[in-house]
Amino acid sequence: MRTTIKIALVTVALAGASLTAGLPAKADNVTITAAPGGFAFGYSDGYWDRGHKWHAWRNQEQASRFREENRDHYYDWKHDRDRDKGWRNEHWWDHH
Repeated sequence: MRTTIKIALVTVALAGASLTAGLPAKADNVTITAAPGGFAFGYSDGYWDRGHKWHAWRNQEQASRFREENRDHYYDWKHDRDRDKGWRNEHWWDHH
C-alpha cells in the first residue's frame, strides 16, 4: 500500500510540473542582468561587474538600457579617466 501511495504522489507531482512548464512567464518591469554576478558601475565605454571584471558594452542597446535603468550607477565618461579605472568601493548592491 505504501508503494502505491508513493507512486501516486510522484505521478501527481510530475503531472503538475508538466502542466506549469507550458505556461508563459509573466514579468512586469524586469531588468535583465547580462553581467556575471550583476552590473556594478557603467561608463560610456563599458562596465564593471560585481566581481570586479571589466566588460565592453556588447552593443549600443545594452549601454543605453543600462544607462536608463541605472542612472545612479552610470557615469558619462570613459572608465580610464579615473585613477582607479572607474572601480568604486561603494557596493550599492549589498544595501538593497
